[in-house]
Amino acid sequence: MTEAEWQEVRSALPVPAWLQGRGGRPEGYCHRVMVDAVRYVVDNGVKWVNLPADFPPFRRVHAFARRWQATGLLAEFHDRLRDRVRVKEGRSVDPTAAIVDSQSVRAAANVPRATSGWDGGKRVGGRKRHVVVDCLGLVLAVMVTAASVQDRDAAVPLLVRLRELYFSIRLVWADGGYAGSLVDFTRTKLQLTLDIVRRTDDTVGFVVLPRRWVVERTLSWLMRSRRLVRDYETLPAMHEAMVLWSMTMLMTGRLAGRHRNAFIPRQPAPSS
Repeated sequence: MTEAEWQEVRSALPVPAWLQGRGGRPEGYCHRVMVDAVRYVVDNGVKWVNLPADFPPFRRVHAFARRWQATGLLAEFHDRLRDRVRVKEGRSVDPTAAIVDSQSVRAAANVPRATSGWDGGKRVGGRKRHVVVDCLGLVLAVMVTAASVQDRDAAVPLLVRLRELYFSIRLVWADGGYAGSLVDFTRTKLQLTLDIVRRTDDTVGFVVLPRRWVVERTLSWLMRSRRLVRDYETLPAMHEAMVLWSMTMLMTGRLAGRHRNAFIPRQPAPSS
């Protein structure tokens, strides 16, 4: 992280219990070093054991990432950053509309067969990550299932979770894979309007569809993180955590005014 990014991260980090006098063992490593180590794994796609020697021992870093995922600290950290980005973009903290979609990724050899499957439509064997984003493309909810799970089946628990977290949302856009009984379910049980954005019959080639392009752009953002290009996580919950870590990297860069792919002009060589 740059110094500007660290200032954004530092103010959004959850406060450990031992710093508030609520017990617990003091942590042995600086939060900045630990967060940088996890970001390195997500961004470069290396194994935990292959962390450079500059970082703390990989077992401590993995335990840090696993603890943050299991205790909900990562979700809290991610949501704080998302709220700041929304405020910076002139939006309200509470979103009123969202877009849902999914993405199938191939699974590595270590992924258990019990949590992976075959997506016949995309012809991909592995897992499928289902995401709900706001109108800025920021993740509101994420769920990882086997690739064989249909979008409309996974959308039921995903949208239930979305309703529990964000009661302000009233409208959700989706593609044709979510049509059918799910539309009635969301209207009667969740008080959500599920608007299906379909492709027309005469559409040829790539066409930008209203609202759907937002979530598709988010899925392309996730593919910038090499850890998410293929599923390497034994637990689906850790894959969900990697999605949140990837989005925190994007949001901290945006808050700090840092563009990841910014062009840096080459400096002219000094004259002799």
